[in-house]
Amino acid sequence: MTIEITISHDDFDIGALHHALQIGNVQQGAVVTFTGLVREFSHGDNVVALELEHYPQMTEQLLLTIAQQAQQRWQLGRISIYHRIGYLPLGEQIVFVGVTAKHRQNAFDGAQFIMDYLKTQATFWKKEHFSHTSQWVEFKASDLQAQQKWR
Repeated sequence: MTIEITISHDDFDIGALHHALQIGNVQQGAVVTFTGLVREFSHGDNVVALELEHYPQMTEQLLLTIAQQAQQRWQLGRISIYHRIGYLPLGEQIVFVGVTAKHRQNAFDGAQFIMDYLKTQATFWKKEHFSHTSQWVEFKASDLQAQQKWR
């Protein structure tokens, strides 16, 4: 049972992250991953980039706590969270969450729990850049509702 957390300006290799979850892991029967991308449309305007900032020590600790809670609640094996920061153009990868578990439902639930908490609890700040302006993004009520269903 390992937890890997990376916060970086650098892009990630989905295949390598998936392979690290799977290699030599014969006790686990399920691997579930999620990858988030910078999408083009928000608030009625075309996004050209997303800028992410974070509070370094606090963010890593919060991600570790979220991962540990998921690991205990769903008996997860390995967990990998990779979150990018900095200026990310349209279509770039933002976040990777991968988990392993003995059974698929535990893996699906664990990955969704991590993403739902990450969207509302982790100390990341997002700014959407449009062609002529930019604005800080507040988390959506739907993200908070998704996180609250796990209580």
